[in-house]
Amino acid sequence: MSLSETDHELVTAELDREPTPAEVELFENLWSEHCAYRSSRPLLSAFDSEGDGVVVGPGDDAAVLALPEPDAADTPPGERDPDDYGETYVTFGIESHNHPSYVDPFDGAATGVGGIVRDTMSMGAYPIALLDSLYFGGFDREQSRYLFEGVVEGISHYGNCIGVPTVGGSVAFHGGYEGNPLVNVACVGVTNADRLVTATAQEPGNRLLLVGNATGRDGLGGASFASEDLAEDAETEDRPAVQVGDPYAEKRLIECNEALIDEDLVLSARDLGAAGLGGASSELVAKGGLGAHIELDRVHQREPNMNALEVLLAESQERMCYEVAPENVDRVRELADRFDLGCSDIGEVTDGNYVCTFDGPGTDGRETVVDVDAEFLADGAPMNDLAAAEPPAPERDLPELALADAFETVVADPNTASKRWVYRQYDHEVGTRTAMKPGDDAAIIAMRETAGTTTSTDSDTEGVGLALSSGANPRWTSVAPYDGARAV
Repeated sequence: MSLSETDHELVTAELDREPTPAEVELFENLWSEHCAYRSSRPLLSAFDSEGDGVVVGPGDDAAVLALPEPDAADTPPGERDPDDYGETYVTFGIESHNHPSYVDPFDGAATGVGGIVRDTMSMGAYPIALLDSLYFGGFDREQSRYLFEGVVEGISHYGNCIGVPTVGGSVAFHGGYEGNPLVNVACVGVTNADRLVTATAQEPGNRLLLVGNATGRDGLGGASFASEDLAEDAETEDRPAVQVGDPYAEKRLIECNEALIDEDLVLSARDLGAAGLGGASSELVAKGGLGAHIELDRVHQREPNMNALEVLLAESQERMCYEVAPENVDRVRELADRFDLGCSDIGEVTDGNYVCTFDGPGTDGRETVVDVDAEFLADGAPMNDLAAAEPPAPERDLPELALADAFETVVADPNTASKRWVYRQYDHEVGTRTAMKPGDDAAIIAMRETAGTTTSTDSDTEGVGLALSSGANPRWTSVAPYDGARAV
């Protein structure tokens, strides 16, 4: 995928010059559907996303909601007062890893788990639960079953290794997902008012630190790849765009992140997902209306002779970008070393443009490879006004069956059959919070952080629980989108 002619003209006009090769690639990735939501953002803006319990709404790495005090937990949300909410927060994030899971179902789904967990961490939250909603082509197709088994194995492996329980989700099979499965993973985290972090850079002069695994060449162009139509040979041709995760490094990163938050060392944070370092660092400073100066050759690397573009856009997993006060850089290094993680001081927050320089293979001294306005890069993509057409009403096939035969047909269908084969592969009790396990209509997670904050004299009031569920009905939403969505 390359930058479209229209987008190229916009970029050239804004820069008043031809963009560098690195700038072209950066705009291609950050202006892709995957990052910019060019088609869906105008529609999603119609949602009501404000309320007394909403601390951080859409636009950050995860949403943040305040839990009600135990005394108010049974009061319907619409009837609560602002002071019914306490200082215990939960974060909610959900994202898809569709194309990578088609090309490499195990690694694609596994890194989907890792990415949404890091989104949770970047809000200053500790991950406490995972859910997955999975959609594949017809169950009678061998390809669908292959993808199904690989995706479940990848989610199970990564979630079990990092010690975060997978407590709920859904699985559905529908012909509309042939060649394009949907692999959605949600993560819930817990934090509080004092520990909350956002992805908004604070002030010029602060340092930008890269903490976690070393950077390699895996996942190059993953954001633009996620916005493409897949070709028949995608399983071989697009494999380099799929990242390979290391859940044990992620577990160390989770604990390191907690230690950094404990000591109040993080001013803002963003995980390295789509578009790698370029995406995370530019979005971080753009949210604060600021810029940055980054020296790409200072990034710790695991492969030799990486060029500027590879360092900038690689989507190597298990990495976080932190804004840190200059006097705290050494302490962050110490904590990263304690958890056997790399740490690079890659640059600083500025009040100018987003600038990346590089002194390495293929250069004659230090060169400026990116020099753009951060807000234009992160938020300048024009939105799409999509044409809409009402879906045709499908012909209904109503065979003449006896009631007993019809019943057998329904309960034997893969969409209604038991999903025990899936959730028994997940560790859903690690962390000892799972009060209601998978297999029921919803899981329930114990939020012990709220215990003891009530003024009630009722000895049975020990805190609140969080009920979690996710899923949809593809057949319903495909033929009647409005009513199907209401049912979801």
